[in-house]
Formats: sequence, structure tokens, C-alpha cells
Amino acid sequence: MPINARRIASALALAVAGCARESDPGDANPLAAVIARGDSLQLPGAWTPPPGDPLELHTAGFATTLCAAVFITGLDPADAAANVGFFTGPLEERARVTDTIIDRATQTVRLKLDTGVWRVARRYGSQGCIALPRDRDSVFFTPSIVRPNLPDAATTPWPIGDLVPDEAWPAGVDSAKVAQALDAGMGPPEAMTEAFLVTYKGRLLGERYGDGIGIHTPLESWSMGKSLTGTILARLIQLGAYRLDQAAPIPQWQQPGDPRQAIRIMDIMRMSSGLRIRAPQDPGYDPAAGYPDHVWYYTGAGNAFEWAATRPQQWPPNTVGRYRNTDPVLANYLIRLAVEKLGQDYHSFPQRVLFDRIGIRNAVLLTDPYGNFLTQGYEFLPARDWARLANLYLRDGVWNGERLLPEGYVDYVKTVAPAWQADGRPIYGGGFFWVNGDGGMPIPRESFYMSGAGGQSTIIVPDRDLVVVRLGKYRGAAAGARARDEALRLLMEAVPANPR
Repeated sequence: MPINARRIASALALAVAGCARESDPGDANPLAAVIARGDSLQLPGAWTPPPGDPLELHTAGFATTLCAAVFITGLDPADAAANVGFFTGPLEERARVTDTIIDRATQTVRLKLDTGVWRVARRYGSQGCIALPRDRDSVFFTPSIVRPNLPDAATTPWPIGDLVPDEAWPAGVDSAKVAQALDAGMGPPEAMTEAFLVTYKGRLLGERYGDGIGIHTPLESWSMGKSLTGTILARLIQLGAYRLDQAAPIPQWQQPGDPRQAIRIMDIMRMSSGLRIRAPQDPGYDPAAGYPDHVWYYTGAGNAFEWAATRPQQWPPNTVGRYRNTDPVLANYLIRLAVEKLGQDYHSFPQRVLFDRIGIRNAVLLTDPYGNFLTQGYEFLPARDWARLANLYLRDGVWNGERLLPEGYVDYVKTVAPAWQADGRPIYGGGFFWVNGDGGMPIPRESFYMSGAGGQSTIIVPDRDLVVVRLGKYRGAAAGARARDEALRLLMEAVPANPR
């Protein structure tokens, strides 16, 4: 039955009054030298704004966020409206919604603006919640259900299952300090942390969860999905479909003389393709210039792959690093091209070639209305599943004796990308992973991590064989990051460094 909007409107009024828009922990600073260097290398051309009315696009993002929070994570609608996913549906614009209909029978969210326009998002099978085009009430593909091919998690030992063995505490690890770190990682109530988890040498040391959240609850993860996208593409490289150093075979770039033919897959996976879009994370970003493509990929209800593939060059590839969603969207496009060329099912491919190998059962990967994965940031996974993925990297891409990632790929991931190094920002590596090259976190500089808006993070510390996962509601990002960093400081004291 539809839910009356009164409670949601009340929560939104409080939220707008009490909270400014959160910024990403990974946002690039508008440094004058970085801007000047980019300007000096820029190619001729002008930015073309993506289609759509900004307010309606924001509202489409809000509808999708609300749909996923309610029907995937299981949050209360008013809680979700006030606290979750401000990146694609900022609080200021949420206040323009005058009517909210949440239909549990069809798993649909309908939002009416004060202009009279309705924007709709609906859940479609395993493809999750999808924002619908303004003039349509359905999608352009046939949704499906993807089921894992894995043994019963309750009776299968960790990490393939959820059964945690009762083992002696690891030698040399301070159990009391680990417990202190787990408590610190959850933070105060304003951190709104939903999950905090630590593994050591693959073993689950401990985990904490917020009210109503469990080990199987898929949580908003945002741009941590970029690292997942890179992992799926790396599986295709390991299977022989691509090479990391080859020119990216995007069909729209194959006309003679197209300069984009110089863009390699490794450039895309380093956020260094040089394609021209606008992103809030751009140094010197001016929101008054127009709605950013970076966010449009979530909210435009169009063909994300087509828009990304038709963006022109702004810089030569591998010269300037910018945190822009076009690159992971193109990585997803390459995945679809290869999977369909192999004659395999696109939507079940991640489960079959990756998730079934490492014990992931509860991932929900969202798509656009054309069925294209939007895992540049639209994916929902439990904390344990992020820990499984991170431990694959801690094991150099080998799981149970099987090499899942190409030899040398993990080194590529955790090495600062040349274009980012040239900008004086040693913070981004390959495969859509961040690196701690500037020492911004209280962990060794060779650590690397997945990062998402709202304070989501999965941190890999090879020096101590540690994985640390923190997930929480978007509103709690700032307090959550402080709590996470305090937990990391404690863990560095609790776990001995590996011998050099």
C-alpha cells in the first residue's frame, strides 16, 4: 500500500534545517597549481551539458536512493529520506518534493515536485532500483534474478560461508585493543555507522552493526563500486578477453583519426582517460556552470554507456588525473562488450566469475534503464562481502590456489597513477583504487583502499595483513570518518607490523 508522505516531509524539514550537503572524503582540493597544469595541457573544445532539468535529475536520484534504502537495505522511509544518499539527491532539492508514494506491492517510489512533475524509481529483480525516464513507466530490458551458486552460508566456514571458527586468538595481536578499535570505529550516534568490520590474515577478528543491520544487509556503498568494477574487468583480463595495456576498443571511437583511440584500458582504470566531463570533485568546480555529467550517470535515466562513449577529449590520455565517473562507466561498457562477445549472460557474469569464487551472495548491482551496470557507485553489499573482496587483493589476486586477478595487477592497483603523480596528488592508483600516498590516513603509506561518498571505505593494510570495512548513512560521513581514523590508529597499535 502507498505510504503517506507526512512523516517523510517532516524528517526532510529537520534535515534541511540541520545539515549542509556532505562532501566526499575523496574530493580533490581545488589547488591552484593543479588547475593551472590542467589548463596548460587542455585540448581545444567545450563542455556540453547532459540532457535534463537539474531539479528533475536531482529528484530522480532521490527516488532511486529512497527505493534502494527501503527495498534493498530495509530502512524506514523517513530515516532514508533524512539521512541517506545526499550525493545524487541533495537535501535542498529534496525539500521541493510535495508528495511521496512508496508502493511496497510493486517496490516503487514516486516523488512529486512542486512543479507538478513526478519522478519514479522501481526495483527490478537483481538489477535493483532503477530511475525511469520521465516519459516511461518501465525499462528497456528484461530484468532477471541472479542466484549464487554457493553452499549454505550458515554451515560453511568463513570466508566462503558465514561460519566463524572458534579459534585461539592470533599470537601477537592485542585482543583488548582490537575490541577498543571496533567500538571506536562505530563512533558516536552522529556517525550513523551501520557496519564496522576487521579481518587479520583473512580471519574475521570482529564486527559491529547498527540497529536493524546484520551480516547479510546490503548497504549503500557508493564509489567503492568503482573498485568492484575494476575487479570484474580484471577478471576478463585474466580470462584473456583484454590486455591492460591495449587501446580501449570502444565502438564509438573506431572512426579513422579519432584521438580517443590512444586511450588504453589502463588509462581508463587510472581515472586518466582525459575525457571531457564535469564532476563536483574537479579542482575549481563551479556548480553554477551546469549539472555535472559525473552525477547524471546516476540520475539521467538514459543510456549511461552511450553518453560516456561520446564524450570528447579534454586532455591527452595519461597526462591529467581527474576523479570522474566517465572512466568507470566506460570500464563497465568494456565488461558488457566482452561478456556478450563471449556469449555469456551479462547480468549474472559478476556472480559467476567473481562472487561465486569468493563467497559473495548478497550483492545488488544497479543498472540504468537499458540494463547497463552503474557500479561506478550504485551497488549495495554487506560489510562481509566487501571484506571478502578486499582479502582477494590482500592475497595478490589468488583465492584457494586459483589466480582470479592477473599476475601483477594488485601492484598496478596500489601504485600511484602517473598522471596523478604529475599533478602532485599521490592519492589514486589503478583499477579505481585510492592509495595512502599522502599519508592522509593513520596507516602505512603503501596501504590502499576502496572509497565511497558518505564515508564508505574498505581499507587494505598489507603491512599488517589487515582489512577494515566501514559503512554508514550518508549524513554521518564526517563523524564516521573521524571514528574510522581513531579505530585505525588503535589497530596499528594492536597488530604487529610484518617483518621487513
